Amino acid sequence: MITGKKKTTLTPETILQRITEYDIFRWYMPDKSWKLNAVTYSPFRNENNPSFLIGNRYGKLSFVDFADGTKKGDCFTFVKLLYNLHTIDDVLKLIDRDFGLGISGMPTGEYKKITAEYQQPEELGKRYSHIQVVTRPFTQEELAYWNLYYQDIQDLRDNNIYSIKKLYFNKQLFFLKDTELRFGYFYDGHWKIYRPFADRKNKWVPNNVPITMMDGLDDVKNCPVAFINKSKKDYMVMKKIFPCCCAVQNEGIGAFSPENVEYLKANSDRQILSFDSDVAGVTNSQQITKLFDFDYLNVPKKFLSEGIKDWADLAKDYGLQVIEDYLTEKQLL
Repeated sequence: MITGKKKTTLTPETILQRITEYDIFRWYMPDKSWKLNAVTYSPFRNENNPSFLIGNRYGKLSFVDFADGTKKGDCFTFVKLLYNLHTIDDVLKLIDRDFGLGISGMPTGEYKKITAEYQQPEELGKRYSHIQVVTRPFTQEELAYWNLYYQDIQDLRDNNIYSIKKLYFNKQLFFLKDTELRFGYFYDGHWKIYRPFADRKNKWVPNNVPITMMDGLDDVKNCPVAFINKSKKDYMVMKKIFPCCCAVQNEGIGAFSPENVEYLKANSDRQILSFDSDVAGVTNSQQITKLFDFDYLNVPKKFLSEGIKDWADLAKDYGLQVIEDYLTEKQLL
């Protein structure tokens, strides 16, 4: 009988059994200050304005260079392009050697030292989480909450919003206070839990919705202007006034996949981005609009002193007419 250790074939799968896609991007990115789902400077050239993104989509990491449509793909494609390698086999051998994985040669265990120096980003686990929801009829308190934003029960149904009886996260019962409002946003097999009065850390937990998922894409077809909101609630409010609108998952650049941007450009003559009117929202608006040649229009800053920074809260406190008048003033209606 022939004995001995079975030889492992060098493939992307065998590499990812030992290290993650994030480890590969982190090791080979020249500028170590980059963050997941945040725009940064491209490693392929010198540039004054950041145009490069490593983002989390559907449980996998990928990169895109917004200034060069030929440069996008997974971590292995990234290494291939960065080092001008000829084949994927060359890429795998380089990674195997640099991390000391020992798949095609002698193992050094270097990868254990490398990956011990940092933590994997929390976002990496998001797409792999399993969320199950047991729904219930809306309570009067829940309907009253949405009525503040001019939404009735049919609006909630149309936008796939549910009241939650029980919630299971990775097959374990997830604790919810009986006294708190809690809603489930359902997106094609994924759930985003919204607890409006929870603290900032727990308001959107748990959540396994892909960051590039958008609301209202069917409402943006052959439009003179596409109005892009930063949340489902803002989208639902603005749709009462401006039918050709949609929404992304958050104010980050990662929500704007090349496919999303291409769709918006193909289906509207002009794109107007609308994030919060606070410093963070304005900063993100300016960055994204410059990158994609969008315009932007936020809630007037005069309302910030009252804690109003988005369209939903403006409607709740001042009514839809104030928003309609403002859009008319800006010649959007």
